[in-house]
Amino acid sequence: MLSKIYIKNYILINELELDFSSGLNIITGETGAGKSILINAIDIAFGAKTGKEVIKTGADKAVIELTVVNKKHDLRDLFSQNGVDDCGDEIIVSREITQTGTRSRVNGCLVNQEFMKNIRELFLDIHSQHQTYSFLQQKYHITLLDSYTKNTCGEFLEKYKKDYSEYKQMLADIEDLKNAANKTEDQIEFLKFQVEEIENAQLADILEDEKLNNELAVLENVEKLKELTGSSYWSISGDDASILEGLYQIKANISKATGMDSTLESTESELLSAIETLKNVSSTLRDYSSRLENDEERINSIQERLFLLDKLKRKYGGTLESVINEGYKLRTELDGIEFSTQNIETLSAQIDLKKSDLLKQAQHISEERQNYAKVLSSLIVEKLEKLELPKVKFEIHFEPCELSQTGIDKVEFLISTNVSEELKPLSKVASGGEISRVMLAIKTIFAQSDNIETVVFDEIDTGISGKTSQSVAEEVKELSKYMQIIMITHQAIIASKSDRHIYVKKVQGEKTDIGIYVLNENDKLKAIAELASGEISDESIKFAKMLIS
Repeated sequence: MLSKIYIKNYILINELELDFSSGLNIITGETGAGKSILINAIDIAFGAKTGKEVIKTGADKAVIELTVVNKKHDLRDLFSQNGVDDCGDEIIVSREITQTGTRSRVNGCLVNQEFMKNIRELFLDIHSQHQTYSFLQQKYHITLLDSYTKNTCGEFLEKYKKDYSEYKQMLADIEDLKNAANKTEDQIEFLKFQVEEIENAQLADILEDEKLNNELAVLENVEKLKELTGSSYWSISGDDASILEGLYQIKANISKATGMDSTLESTESELLSAIETLKNVSSTLRDYSSRLENDEERINSIQERLFLLDKLKRKYGGTLESVINEGYKLRTELDGIEFSTQNIETLSAQIDLKKSDLLKQAQHISEERQNYAKVLSSLIVEKLEKLELPKVKFEIHFEPCELSQTGIDKVEFLISTNVSEELKPLSKVASGGEISRVMLAIKTIFAQSDNIETVVFDEIDTGISGKTSQSVAEEVKELSKYMQIIMITHQAIIASKSDRHIYVKKVQGEKTDIGIYVLNENDKLKAIAELASGEISDESIKFAKMLIS
């Protein structure tokens, strides 16, 4: 469960630290006070998309940190595989938002969003108004049903989806083969010419042209190079007037001087080093000059090779690397054409086998879904009856469809809230208050089956009042016995059931800030009284006491 949240420089929040309790945490406050900001901060800490716009004006970055107490899940392998420190039951989840990006950490270790997704699925489920809209759409219903069956059917579904992806790739491959097989004879001949042109060049070194140009520059300047290096050699060590002879004389003088003054020893040593270096330079120049020879045949050979390489570069991409890569690509294409007929026949047979296997898997998954659909429908009806929909009917309807990523089922949730009405799609029947109760029923059932530790309801009580509010309050309170609930509400009856009451209000000073407070029993009484009647009076206080008792 969530035990604590720390927020700094986030939207209108300067800095705050807030403790949550186990059981039912209720959040109330005036409209526009910023209640959803707190929920959004929790969402962002667990990896929801965000950007620099949430950074408080004037600040460099925003920080959100959650302390999570883990009592249900063994995370040692997950943490070890991702380089995260295992700190026991307490997990610190944080998100830092800067002007250039965001960083997520768990126990101080940087983690990626895939890791955060895995953590979120274990600890947190947030139900918002946006999610309500998603639940109403038929295309999400099969996903909801599959999430309910995942504990027993999850492995079947994962295998099916993996096999289906392979099947789709096989269909794409055979389409490519058919397109290749449809090329004209002229196209094939031209392709062969291109392949032979590149392969006959026997390209192996992407720097061959640079090396040949360097060699050619040397061969074309042999005489000048011999003159320059030979004369330099002669000046260094060629006769009695050479540089080396002069240095030997200087060395002899310094040696005599060193005998008189030992401080010149380092100078003598440096001079000896210079002489040795110059001797090496002299030898190198002599050897280099002696190796230089006019080789017209080699010059012609290099020029012909460079002409060929330049032609290939102009035709196939500008560099030898691109020519080599294009050669591989064209060879693969040609091989595919030459063997396409045989490959098509082989692949077609494999596709038929794959499809047959997928249909068997999909049929098994469909049967399991339909069995679980009956159980889930019964549970939802049972929950809705407790939530003041006594005549409700709920059914998960199946229609067969073409083989797809999800199988052979088209799934839709149908509901009737009045005895005289037929079952119709959820999105076309339910009123706002009915939708809230359907969502609460689905969420509570799924949260219990998923073993989620914390469920957040962002204004799930929209459109309800009176006796229905009492039923929702009792359902939420019952659910809070098994998991932590964090809930924004405008209903006094629901708020009265809280184990911890959190109040949110805007604070207007030189700058707008948001104040978030944990209420004591007296302040909780006043907050519920204000929710009930819009003001704090003797009568509203009396009513609030009655609700709490």
